[in-house]
Amino acid sequence: MNSFELRTRYVDISNARIFPAAVSVEDRKISAIIPLPADAAVEGYLLPGFIDSHVHIESSMLIPAEFARLAVTHGTIGTVSDPHEIANVCGMAGVEFMIDNGRKVPFYFNFGAPSCVPATEFETAGARLDSSDVAALLARPEIRYLSEMMNFPGVLSKDAEVLNKIAAAHAAGKPVDGHAPGLRGEQAANYIAAGISTDHECFTREEAEEKLRLGMKILIREGSAARNFEALIGLLDQYPDTMMFCSDDKHPDSLEAGHINQLCARAVAQGVNVFNVLKAACVNPVIHYQLESGLLKTGDRADMILVKDLNDFEVIKTWIRGEIVAENGQSHLQSLKQHSIYPNQFNCGEITVNNICVQGNEENVPVIEALDGQLITNRLAITLQQGMNGIEALPGNDVLKIVVVNRYFNAPPAVAFIRNIGLKEGAIASSVAHDSHNIVATGIDDESIVRAINAVIRCKGGISCIDNEQEYILPLPVAGLMSAEDGYTVASQYTAMDKRAKAQGSTLQAPYMTLSFMALLVIPHLKLSDKGLFDGDQFRFVSF
Repeated sequence: MNSFELRTRYVDISNARIFPAAVSVEDRKISAIIPLPADAAVEGYLLPGFIDSHVHIESSMLIPAEFARLAVTHGTIGTVSDPHEIANVCGMAGVEFMIDNGRKVPFYFNFGAPSCVPATEFETAGARLDSSDVAALLARPEIRYLSEMMNFPGVLSKDAEVLNKIAAAHAAGKPVDGHAPGLRGEQAANYIAAGISTDHECFTREEAEEKLRLGMKILIREGSAARNFEALIGLLDQYPDTMMFCSDDKHPDSLEAGHINQLCARAVAQGVNVFNVLKAACVNPVIHYQLESGLLKTGDRADMILVKDLNDFEVIKTWIRGEIVAENGQSHLQSLKQHSIYPNQFNCGEITVNNICVQGNEENVPVIEALDGQLITNRLAITLQQGMNGIEALPGNDVLKIVVVNRYFNAPPAVAFIRNIGLKEGAIASSVAHDSHNIVATGIDDESIVRAINAVIRCKGGISCIDNEQEYILPLPVAGLMSAEDGYTVASQYTAMDKRAKAQGSTLQAPYMTLSFMALLVIPHLKLSDKGLFDGDQFRFVSF
Protein backbone atom coordinates (compact mmCIF):
# COMPACT_ATOMS: atom_id res chain seq x y z
CA MET A 1 0.00 0.00 0.00
CA ASN A 2 1.92 3.03 -1.31
CA SER A 3 -0.84 5.62 -0.81
CA PHE A 4 -2.62 6.09 2.52
CA GLU A 5 -3.50 8.64 5.19
CA LEU A 6 -2.82 8.55 8.95
CA ARG A 7 -4.74 10.61 11.47
CA THR A 8 -2.31 10.88 14.35
CA ARG A 9 -0.41 13.14 16.70
CA TYR A 10 2.39 14.53 14.57
CA VAL A 11 5.65 15.01 16.50
CA ASP A 12 7.46 18.00 15.01
CA ILE A 13 10.90 17.52 16.52
CA SER A 14 12.64 20.51 14.96
CA ASN A 15 10.00 22.95 16.25
CA ALA A 16 9.36 21.09 19.53
CA ARG A 17 5.61 20.78 19.09
CA ILE A 18 2.98 18.05 18.82
CA PHE A 19 -0.36 18.48 17.06
CA PRO A 20 -3.14 16.34 15.54
CA ALA A 21 -2.59 15.92 11.82
CA ALA A 22 -3.61 14.02 8.73
CA VAL A 23 -0.37 12.69 7.25
CA SER A 24 -0.68 11.53 3.64
CA VAL A 25 1.72 9.12 1.92
CA GLU A 26 1.88 8.75 -1.85
CA ASP A 27 4.45 6.85 -3.88
CA ARG A 28 6.40 5.98 -0.71
CA LYS A 29 6.85 9.66 0.24
CA ILE A 30 5.04 12.04 2.59
CA SER A 31 2.87 14.14 0.36
CA ALA A 32 1.05 16.28 2.94
CA ILE A 33 0.89 17.07 6.67
CA ILE A 34 -2.40 18.83 7.40
CA PRO A 35 -3.20 20.02 10.95
CA LEU A 36 -6.49 18.79 12.43
CA PRO A 37 -8.73 20.28 15.13
CA ALA A 38 -7.46 19.74 18.67
CA ASP A 39 -10.36 17.37 19.43
CA ALA A 40 -9.93 15.25 16.29
CA ALA A 41 -9.88 11.46 16.73
CA VAL A 42 -6.27 10.35 16.26
CA GLU A 43 -4.08 7.34 17.03
CA GLY A 44 -0.69 7.34 18.75
CA TYR A 45 2.28 9.57 18.00
CA LEU A 46 4.07 9.66 14.65
CA LEU A 47 7.88 9.95 14.66
CA PRO A 48 10.75 9.49 12.24
CA GLY A 49 12.21 5.99 12.55
CA PHE A 50 14.98 5.31 15.04
CA ILE A 51 18.62 5.07 13.89
CA ASP A 52 21.35 3.16 15.72
CA SER A 53 24.25 5.54 15.08
CA HIS A 54 27.02 2.95 15.47
CA VAL A 55 26.68 -0.82 15.43
CA HIS A 56 28.55 -3.90 14.27
CA ILE A 57 25.78 -6.06 12.81
CA GLU A 58 28.05 -9.10 13.14
CA SER A 59 27.93 -8.88 16.94
CA SER A 60 24.23 -9.75 16.84
CA MET A 61 25.34 -13.12 15.43
CA LEU A 62 22.76 -12.47 12.70
CA ILE A 63 23.29 -11.72 9.04
CA PRO A 64 21.98 -8.25 8.05
CA ALA A 65 18.62 -9.46 6.70
CA GLU A 66 17.86 -11.25 9.98
CA PHE A 67 19.07 -8.30 12.08
CA ALA A 68 16.57 -6.11 10.25
CA ARG A 69 13.69 -8.53 10.92
CA LEU A 70 14.15 -8.09 14.67
CA ALA A 71 15.11 -4.41 14.69
CA VAL A 72 12.06 -3.10 12.82
CA THR A 73 9.71 -4.40 15.51
CA HIS A 74 11.29 -1.84 17.86
CA GLY A 75 10.97 1.06 15.42
CA THR A 76 14.53 0.95 14.11
CA ILE A 77 14.56 1.75 10.40
CA GLY A 78 18.30 2.10 9.93
CA THR A 79 21.76 1.67 11.36
CA VAL A 80 25.15 3.23 10.84
CA SER A 81 26.91 -0.09 10.38
CA ASP A 82 30.62 -0.77 10.60
CA PRO A 83 31.46 -4.10 8.86
CA HIS A 84 34.82 -4.06 10.62
CA GLU A 85 34.37 -7.49 12.21
CA ILE A 86 33.83 -9.51 9.05
CA ALA A 87 36.42 -7.40 7.21
CA ASN A 88 39.06 -8.50 9.72
CA VAL A 89 38.19 -12.11 8.94
CA CYS A 90 37.43 -12.07 5.20
CA GLY A 91 38.56 -8.69 3.90
CA MET A 92 36.72 -7.10 0.98
CA ALA A 93 34.71 -10.28 0.36
CA GLY A 94 33.23 -9.92 3.84
CA VAL A 95 32.22 -6.31 3.25
CA GLU A 96 30.62 -7.27 -0.07
CA PHE A 97 28.65 -10.04 1.66
CA MET A 98 27.23 -7.57 4.20
CA ILE A 99 26.24 -5.04 1.54
CA ASP A 100 24.67 -7.69 -0.70
CA ASN A 101 22.73 -9.36 2.10
CA GLY A 102 21.53 -6.01 3.44
CA ARG A 103 20.02 -5.17 0.06
CA LYS A 104 17.64 -8.10 0.34
CA VAL A 105 15.37 -6.35 2.84
CA PRO A 106 13.82 -2.86 3.15
CA PHE A 107 16.15 -1.35 5.76
CA TYR A 108 18.86 1.32 5.79
CA PHE A 109 22.14 -0.33 6.80
CA ASN A 110 24.41 2.65 5.89
CA PHE A 111 27.70 0.73 5.86
CA GLY A 112 31.07 2.35 6.45
CA ALA A 113 34.53 1.63 5.08
CA PRO A 114 36.50 -0.25 7.76
CA SER A 115 39.52 1.85 8.74
CA CYS A 116 41.51 -0.65 10.77
CA VAL A 117 41.95 -4.02 9.09
CA PRO A 118 43.88 -5.38 10.85
CA ALA A 119 43.05 -3.44 14.00
CA THR A 120 46.65 -3.62 15.21
CA GLU A 121 49.90 -5.32 14.27
CA PHE A 122 49.92 -7.07 17.65
CA GLU A 123 47.45 -9.80 16.66
CA THR A 124 46.76 -12.08 13.71
CA ALA A 125 43.84 -11.13 11.47
CA GLY A 126 42.52 -12.77 8.32
CA ALA A 127 42.83 -9.80 5.98
CA ARG A 128 44.32 -6.40 5.31
CA LEU A 129 42.68 -3.33 3.78
CA ASP A 130 45.14 -0.57 2.93
CA SER A 131 44.40 3.07 2.17
CA SER A 132 43.78 2.35 -1.53
CA ASP A 133 41.18 -0.29 -0.60
CA VAL A 134 39.54 2.15 1.80
CA ALA A 135 39.52 4.91 -0.84
CA ALA A 136 37.85 2.53 -3.32
CA LEU A 137 35.13 1.73 -0.80
CA LEU A 138 34.57 5.39 0.05
CA ALA A 139 34.03 6.16 -3.64
CA ARG A 140 30.93 3.94 -3.58
CA PRO A 141 27.65 5.76 -2.87
CA GLU A 142 26.39 3.04 -0.52
CA ILE A 143 29.43 3.57 1.76
CA ARG A 144 28.46 6.50 3.96
CA TYR A 145 31.52 7.16 6.13
CA LEU A 146 34.97 6.02 7.31
CA SER A 147 34.43 3.60 10.17
CA GLU A 148 35.84 4.12 13.62
CA MET A 149 39.52 5.08 13.56
CA MET A 150 40.70 2.83 16.38
CA ASN A 151 44.35 3.42 15.66
CA PHE A 152 44.50 6.58 17.73
CA PRO A 153 48.26 6.15 18.29
CA GLY A 154 48.63 6.21 14.50
CA VAL A 155 46.57 9.40 14.28
CA LEU A 156 48.64 11.10 16.97
CA SER A 157 51.95 10.00 15.46
CA LYS A 158 50.75 11.05 11.98
CA ASP A 159 51.17 7.59 10.46
CA ALA A 160 51.00 8.02 6.67
CA GLU A 161 48.57 5.16 6.01
CA VAL A 162 46.22 6.35 8.73
CA LEU A 163 46.26 9.92 7.45
CA ASN A 164 45.67 8.72 3.88
CA LYS A 165 42.51 6.92 4.97
CA ILE A 166 41.21 10.00 6.75
CA ALA A 167 42.09 12.17 3.75
CA ALA A 168 40.19 9.80 1.44
CA ALA A 169 37.05 10.23 3.53
CA HIS A 170 37.38 14.00 3.54
CA ALA A 171 37.94 14.02 -0.22
CA ALA A 172 34.75 11.98 -0.65
CA GLY A 173 32.84 14.40 1.60
CA LYS A 174 32.13 11.69 4.15
CA PRO A 175 32.56 11.85 7.94
CA VAL A 176 35.18 9.96 9.93
CA ASP A 177 34.11 8.03 13.01
CA GLY A 178 36.34 7.99 16.05
CA HIS A 179 37.39 5.56 18.74
CA ALA A 180 39.39 7.17 21.52
CA PRO A 181 38.66 5.60 24.92
CA GLY A 182 40.01 7.71 27.75
CA LEU A 183 41.83 10.13 25.45
CA ARG A 184 41.94 13.55 27.14
CA GLY A 185 43.65 16.92 26.98
CA GLU A 186 46.09 17.71 24.21
CA GLN A 187 45.92 14.21 22.81
CA ALA A 188 42.13 14.41 22.46
CA ALA A 189 42.41 17.83 20.84
CA ASN A 190 44.99 16.58 18.32
CA TYR A 191 42.92 13.48 17.53
CA ILE A 192 39.84 15.60 16.83
CA ALA A 193 41.87 18.14 14.84
CA ALA A 194 42.82 15.35 12.43
CA GLY A 195 39.24 15.53 11.19
CA ILE A 196 37.59 12.84 13.31
CA SER A 197 34.01 13.74 14.12
CA THR A 198 32.54 11.25 16.63
CA ASP A 199 33.38 9.06 19.58
CA HIS A 200 31.31 6.25 21.10
CA GLU A 201 33.92 5.11 23.65
CA CYS A 202 33.48 7.73 26.42
CA PHE A 203 32.91 6.05 29.77
CA THR A 204 32.81 9.13 32.02
CA ARG A 205 30.79 12.33 31.83
CA GLU A 206 33.96 14.42 32.16
CA GLU A 207 35.58 12.77 29.15
CA ALA A 208 32.47 13.16 27.00
CA GLU A 209 31.98 16.80 27.99
CA GLU A 210 35.58 17.68 27.16
CA LYS A 211 35.26 16.13 23.71
CA LEU A 212 31.92 17.85 23.11
CA ARG A 213 33.51 21.21 23.94
CA LEU A 214 36.24 20.42 21.43
CA GLY A 215 33.62 20.01 18.71
CA MET A 216 33.25 16.24 18.63
CA LYS A 217 29.87 14.51 18.50
CA ILE A 218 29.35 11.95 21.26
CA LEU A 219 27.41 8.73 20.89
CA ILE A 220 25.75 7.39 24.04
CA ARG A 221 26.45 3.66 23.89
CA GLU A 222 24.34 1.00 25.53
CA GLY A 223 25.10 -2.47 24.21
CA SER A 224 25.18 -6.00 25.55
CA ALA A 225 28.57 -5.53 27.22
CA ALA A 226 29.52 -1.83 27.17
CA ARG A 227 26.93 0.28 28.98
CA ASN A 228 27.62 4.02 29.21
CA PHE A 229 24.06 5.38 29.19
CA GLU A 230 23.91 6.24 32.89
CA ALA A 231 27.25 8.02 32.81
CA LEU A 232 26.43 10.18 29.77
CA ILE A 233 22.67 10.76 29.53
CA GLY A 234 22.83 13.81 31.81
CA LEU A 235 24.62 15.70 29.02
CA LEU A 236 21.88 15.36 26.41
CA ASP A 237 19.80 18.40 27.38
CA GLN A 238 22.97 20.51 27.33
CA TYR A 239 24.18 19.19 23.95
CA PRO A 240 20.99 18.10 22.11
CA ASP A 241 22.33 18.65 18.59
CA THR A 242 25.64 16.81 19.01
CA MET A 243 24.72 13.55 20.74
CA MET A 244 23.26 10.30 19.41
CA PHE A 245 22.32 6.82 20.67
CA CYS A 246 24.09 3.64 19.65
CA SER A 247 24.48 0.02 20.73
CA ASP A 248 27.90 -0.77 19.17
CA ASP A 249 27.59 -4.49 19.91
CA LYS A 250 24.25 -6.13 20.66
CA HIS A 251 23.66 -9.86 21.06
CA PRO A 252 20.52 -11.45 19.54
CA ASP A 253 18.61 -11.93 22.78
CA SER A 254 19.12 -8.28 23.64
CA LEU A 255 18.03 -7.19 20.15
CA GLU A 256 14.89 -9.30 20.40
CA ALA A 257 14.00 -7.52 23.66
CA GLY A 258 14.47 -3.95 22.41
CA HIS A 259 16.70 -1.40 20.73
CA ILE A 260 16.89 2.40 20.55
CA ASN A 261 13.28 2.60 21.77
CA GLN A 262 14.45 1.38 25.18
CA LEU A 263 17.00 4.19 25.45
CA CYS A 264 14.32 6.76 24.61
CA ALA A 265 12.10 5.44 27.39
CA ARG A 266 14.94 5.45 29.91
CA ALA A 267 16.00 8.97 28.98
CA VAL A 268 12.48 10.40 29.30
CA ALA A 269 12.06 8.60 32.63
CA GLN A 270 15.14 10.45 33.87
CA GLY A 271 13.60 13.80 32.96
CA VAL A 272 15.45 14.49 29.70
CA ASN A 273 13.46 16.71 27.34
CA VAL A 274 11.57 14.40 24.95
CA PHE A 275 12.42 16.48 21.87
CA ASN A 276 16.13 16.29 22.71
CA VAL A 277 15.78 12.53 23.15
CA LEU A 278 14.20 12.25 19.71
CA LYS A 279 16.92 14.38 18.16
CA ALA A 280 19.49 11.87 19.41
CA ALA A 281 17.41 8.86 18.39
CA CYS A 282 16.01 9.96 15.04
CA VAL A 283 17.40 13.21 13.65
CA ASN A 284 21.07 13.77 14.49
CA PRO A 285 22.36 10.56 12.84
CA VAL A 286 20.54 11.39 9.60
CA ILE A 287 22.02 14.88 9.50
CA HIS A 288 25.55 13.94 10.56
CA TYR A 289 25.95 10.98 8.21
CA GLN A 290 23.91 12.53 5.36
CA LEU A 291 21.57 9.55 5.30
CA GLU A 292 18.77 9.04 2.80
CA SER A 293 16.12 8.06 5.34
CA GLY A 294 13.29 10.54 5.88
CA LEU A 295 12.74 12.91 8.79
CA LEU A 296 8.95 13.13 8.57
CA LYS A 297 8.87 16.26 6.43
CA THR A 298 6.73 16.83 3.34
CA GLY A 299 8.57 15.28 0.39
CA ASP A 300 10.64 12.94 2.57
CA ARG A 301 10.61 9.19 2.21
CA ALA A 302 7.93 7.70 4.45
CA ASP A 303 10.33 6.20 6.99
CA MET A 304 8.35 6.54 10.19
CA ILE A 305 6.98 4.86 13.28
CA LEU A 306 3.74 5.08 15.22
CA VAL A 307 4.17 4.74 19.00
CA LYS A 308 1.51 4.49 21.71
CA ASP A 309 3.00 7.27 23.83
CA LEU A 310 6.18 9.26 24.44
CA ASN A 311 6.99 7.56 27.73
CA ASP A 312 7.36 3.85 26.97
CA PHE A 313 7.77 4.24 23.18
CA GLU A 314 5.90 1.01 22.50
CA VAL A 315 5.89 0.70 18.72
CA ILE A 316 2.54 0.11 16.99
CA LYS A 317 3.76 0.21 13.38
CA THR A 318 6.99 0.75 11.47
CA TRP A 319 7.12 1.93 7.85
CA ILE A 320 10.16 2.02 5.58
CA ARG A 321 9.67 3.81 2.26
CA GLY A 322 5.93 3.70 2.88
CA GLU A 323 5.84 -0.07 3.41
CA ILE A 324 4.71 -1.54 6.74
CA VAL A 325 7.60 -3.68 7.95
CA ALA A 326 6.40 -4.35 11.51
CA GLU A 327 3.14 -4.13 13.41
CA ASN A 328 2.36 -4.69 17.09
CA GLY A 329 5.63 -6.46 17.77
CA GLN A 330 5.45 -8.72 14.72
CA SER A 331 7.93 -8.36 11.89
CA HIS A 332 6.54 -8.32 8.36
CA LEU A 333 9.98 -9.11 6.93
CA GLN A 334 10.23 -12.73 5.91
CA SER A 335 13.20 -14.93 6.76
CA LEU A 336 15.11 -15.47 3.52
CA LYS A 337 16.47 -18.81 2.43
CA GLN A 338 20.24 -18.38 2.37
CA HIS A 339 23.00 -20.07 0.43
CA SER A 340 24.84 -22.94 2.09
CA ILE A 341 28.29 -21.48 1.39
CA TYR A 342 29.37 -18.40 3.34
CA PRO A 343 32.56 -16.37 3.58
CA ASN A 344 34.82 -17.71 6.32
CA GLN A 345 38.44 -18.35 7.26
CA PHE A 346 39.07 -21.16 9.72
CA ASN A 347 42.28 -23.08 9.23
CA CYS A 348 43.52 -24.28 12.64
CA GLY A 349 43.63 -27.77 14.08
CA GLU A 350 42.45 -28.95 17.49
CA ILE A 351 44.68 -28.37 20.53
CA THR A 352 45.65 -30.40 23.62
CA VAL A 353 46.09 -29.62 27.30
CA ASN A 354 49.87 -29.53 26.81
CA ASN A 355 49.39 -26.54 24.46
CA ILE A 356 48.03 -24.28 27.21
CA CYS A 357 50.52 -24.84 30.02
CA VAL A 358 52.06 -21.63 31.39
CA GLN A 359 55.70 -21.46 32.46
CA GLY A 360 57.10 -18.57 34.48
CA ASN A 361 57.29 -16.94 37.88
CA GLU A 362 54.11 -17.35 39.91
CA GLU A 363 54.66 -14.16 41.93
CA ASN A 364 52.87 -10.93 40.97
CA VAL A 365 51.46 -12.40 37.79
CA PRO A 366 49.70 -9.75 35.63
CA VAL A 367 46.00 -10.64 35.64
CA ILE A 368 43.18 -9.17 33.53
CA GLU A 369 40.21 -7.99 35.60
CA ALA A 370 37.01 -8.00 33.55
CA LEU A 371 34.57 -5.22 34.44
CA ASP A 372 30.89 -5.96 33.98
CA GLY A 373 29.29 -3.46 31.60
CA GLN A 374 32.62 -2.05 30.41
CA LEU A 375 35.10 -2.81 27.62
CA ILE A 376 38.02 -1.50 29.61
CA THR A 377 39.72 -3.87 32.04
CA ASN A 378 41.88 -3.43 35.10
CA ARG A 379 45.39 -4.76 35.46
CA LEU A 380 46.02 -6.72 38.66
CA ALA A 381 49.15 -8.35 40.06
CA ILE A 382 48.31 -11.62 41.83
CA THR A 383 50.56 -14.35 43.20
CA LEU A 384 49.38 -17.69 41.85
CA GLN A 385 50.81 -21.16 42.39
CA GLN A 386 53.06 -23.63 40.61
CA GLY A 387 51.69 -27.04 39.66
CA MET A 388 52.87 -30.07 37.72
CA ASN A 389 52.49 -28.23 34.40
CA GLY A 390 53.47 -24.68 35.35
CA ILE A 391 51.53 -21.77 36.80
CA GLU A 392 47.99 -22.70 37.77
CA ALA A 393 44.82 -20.67 38.08
CA LEU A 394 42.97 -20.18 41.37
CA PRO A 395 39.30 -20.90 40.55
CA GLY A 396 38.39 -20.67 44.24
CA ASN A 397 39.53 -17.03 44.14
CA ASP A 398 37.89 -16.42 40.74
CA VAL A 399 41.21 -16.34 38.90
CA LEU A 400 40.85 -18.45 35.76
CA LYS A 401 43.06 -19.22 32.80
CA ILE A 402 42.22 -17.38 29.55
CA VAL A 403 43.40 -18.68 26.18
CA VAL A 404 43.45 -17.19 22.67
CA VAL A 405 44.04 -19.54 19.71
CA ASN A 406 44.96 -18.31 16.23
CA ARG A 407 42.17 -19.48 13.93
CA TYR A 408 43.92 -18.60 10.66
CA PHE A 409 46.81 -21.05 10.91
CA ASN A 410 48.29 -23.42 13.48
CA ALA A 411 50.31 -21.55 16.11
CA PRO A 412 50.99 -21.92 19.84
CA PRO A 413 48.04 -20.57 21.87
CA ALA A 414 48.49 -17.45 24.00
CA VAL A 415 47.67 -18.00 27.67
CA ALA A 416 47.11 -15.62 30.58
CA PHE A 417 44.86 -15.25 33.63
CA ILE A 418 41.61 -13.40 34.25
CA ARG A 419 39.46 -12.45 37.23
CA ASN A 420 35.74 -11.65 37.55
CA ILE A 421 34.34 -14.16 35.06
CA GLY A 422 32.87 -16.13 37.96
CA LEU A 423 32.70 -19.62 36.47
CA LYS A 424 32.60 -22.42 39.03
CA GLU A 425 32.33 -25.27 36.53
CA GLY A 426 33.46 -26.02 32.97
CA ALA A 427 34.46 -23.47 30.35
CA ILE A 428 33.16 -21.19 27.61
CA ALA A 429 34.73 -20.32 24.25
CA SER A 430 33.95 -18.13 21.26
CA SER A 431 35.25 -17.38 17.77
CA VAL A 432 33.78 -13.89 18.21
CA ALA A 433 36.84 -12.19 19.72
CA HIS A 434 37.29 -8.55 18.78
CA ASP A 435 38.89 -7.45 16.61
CA SER A 436 40.68 -10.25 14.76
CA HIS A 437 38.24 -12.96 15.86
CA ASN A 438 40.59 -15.66 16.88
CA ILE A 439 39.21 -18.14 19.43
CA VAL A 440 39.00 -16.95 23.04
CA ALA A 441 38.17 -19.23 25.97
CA THR A 442 38.21 -19.34 29.73
CA GLY A 443 37.36 -21.99 32.30
CA ILE A 444 38.14 -23.54 35.64
CA ASP A 445 40.51 -26.26 34.37
CA ASP A 446 42.66 -26.97 31.35
CA GLU A 447 40.65 -29.99 30.19
CA SER A 448 37.40 -27.99 30.03
CA ILE A 449 39.08 -25.09 28.24
CA VAL A 450 40.51 -27.40 25.58
CA ARG A 451 37.15 -29.11 25.07
CA ALA A 452 35.44 -25.74 24.65
CA ILE A 453 38.03 -24.54 22.12
CA ASN A 454 37.96 -27.77 20.09
CA ALA A 455 34.16 -27.68 19.90
CA VAL A 456 34.42 -24.26 18.22
CA ILE A 457 37.18 -25.46 15.88
CA ARG A 458 35.14 -28.47 14.74
CA CYS A 459 32.26 -26.16 13.74
CA LYS A 460 34.62 -23.65 12.10
CA GLY A 461 33.12 -20.97 14.31
CA GLY A 462 30.64 -20.60 17.11
CA ILE A 463 30.22 -20.19 20.84
CA SER A 464 30.50 -23.18 23.17
CA CYS A 465 29.76 -24.04 26.76
CA ILE A 466 31.24 -27.10 28.47
CA ASP A 467 30.16 -28.67 31.74
CA ASN A 468 31.36 -31.86 33.38
CA GLU A 469 29.33 -34.05 31.06
CA GLN A 470 28.15 -32.24 27.93
CA GLU A 471 29.25 -29.86 25.20
CA TYR A 472 26.86 -27.20 23.92
CA ILE A 473 27.57 -25.24 20.74
CA LEU A 474 25.87 -22.48 18.74
CA PRO A 475 27.47 -22.73 15.27
CA LEU A 476 28.37 -19.48 13.49
CA PRO A 477 29.32 -20.55 9.97
CA VAL A 478 29.29 -17.06 8.43
CA ALA A 479 32.86 -15.88 9.03
CA GLY A 480 32.76 -17.60 12.43
CA LEU A 481 30.69 -14.58 13.52
CA MET A 482 27.11 -15.08 12.39
CA SER A 483 24.43 -17.68 11.91
CA ALA A 484 22.30 -17.66 8.76
CA GLU A 485 19.33 -19.16 10.56
CA ASP A 486 16.08 -17.42 11.49
CA GLY A 487 16.89 -14.51 13.81
CA TYR A 488 14.37 -15.48 16.46
CA THR A 489 15.70 -19.04 16.53
CA VAL A 490 19.25 -17.77 16.97
CA ALA A 491 18.11 -15.44 19.76
CA SER A 492 16.52 -18.42 21.54
CA GLN A 493 19.64 -20.54 21.08
CA TYR A 494 21.86 -17.76 22.35
CA THR A 495 19.62 -17.24 25.39
CA ALA A 496 20.04 -20.92 26.25
CA MET A 497 23.85 -20.62 25.95
CA ASP A 498 23.87 -17.50 28.10
CA LYS A 499 21.79 -19.25 30.78
CA ARG A 500 24.16 -22.22 30.81
CA ALA A 501 27.19 -20.01 31.35
CA LYS A 502 25.42 -18.24 34.21
CA ALA A 503 24.23 -21.54 35.70
CA GLN A 504 27.90 -22.57 35.80
CA GLY A 505 28.65 -19.53 37.90
CA SER A 506 29.32 -16.55 35.65
CA THR A 507 28.11 -13.36 37.32
CA LEU A 508 28.44 -11.21 34.20
CA GLN A 509 25.40 -9.67 32.50
CA ALA A 510 26.64 -10.95 29.13
CA PRO A 511 29.39 -13.58 29.63
CA TYR A 512 30.05 -14.24 25.93
CA MET A 513 30.06 -10.57 24.95
CA THR A 514 32.44 -9.72 27.78
CA LEU A 515 34.71 -12.64 26.86
CA SER A 516 34.80 -11.47 23.23
CA PHE A 517 36.27 -8.13 24.29
CA MET A 518 39.10 -9.61 26.33
CA ALA A 519 41.06 -9.80 23.06
CA LEU A 520 40.32 -6.18 22.05
CA LEU A 521 43.76 -4.61 22.25
CA VAL A 522 42.71 -1.06 21.42
CA ILE A 523 40.78 -0.74 24.71
CA PRO A 524 42.86 -0.35 27.91
CA HIS A 525 44.24 -1.66 30.11
CA LEU A 526 45.24 -5.33 29.81
CA LYS A 527 44.09 -7.73 27.07
CA LEU A 528 45.19 -10.98 25.42
CA SER A 529 45.84 -11.45 21.70
CA ASP A 530 46.89 -14.64 19.94
CA LYS A 531 50.45 -13.29 20.21
CA GLY A 532 50.44 -12.65 23.95
CA LEU A 533 49.38 -10.50 26.89
CA PHE A 534 49.10 -6.86 25.85
CA ASP A 535 49.30 -3.54 27.67
CA GLY A 536 46.70 -1.27 26.01
CA ASP A 537 48.15 1.87 27.57
CA GLN A 538 51.76 1.39 26.47
CA PHE A 539 50.86 -0.60 23.31
CA ARG A 540 53.36 -3.35 24.07
CA PHE A 541 53.39 -6.96 25.15
CA VAL A 542 53.71 -7.97 28.81
CA SER A 543 55.65 -10.98 30.07
CA PHE A 544 55.13 -12.95 33.28
